[in-house]
Amino acid sequence: MYTNSHTGSDWMNSTTFTVRVDTDVKKRLERLAKSTGRTRSFLAAEAIAEYLEINEWQVAGIKRAMASLDRGEGIPNDSVKDWVASWGSANEKPTPKGS
Repeated sequence: MYTNSHTGSDWMNSTTFTVRVDTDVKKRLERLAKSTGRTRSFLAAEAIAEYLEINEWQVAGIKRAMASLDRGEGIPNDSVKDWVASWGSANEKPTPKGS
């Protein structure tokens, strides 16, 4: 099911820019637009917005992880390797803790 997350006022704040895409991508976009009753512009804008949301979230998470490592909150690689290597053995080690 496809839902429209835009309201009429959203388009009042929009702008136009040009993007070069592979010929096949353009054809696919045209087919999808026709089959969904949406415009190519609408679908492209939705795709870009979703891409940004996912990637901004991921980059923010990476930055938080790097900051925690800078604060010394990481777990040494050798401790993790030893723990994973012990899985399924009679001497399985407990989950390693940060330093």
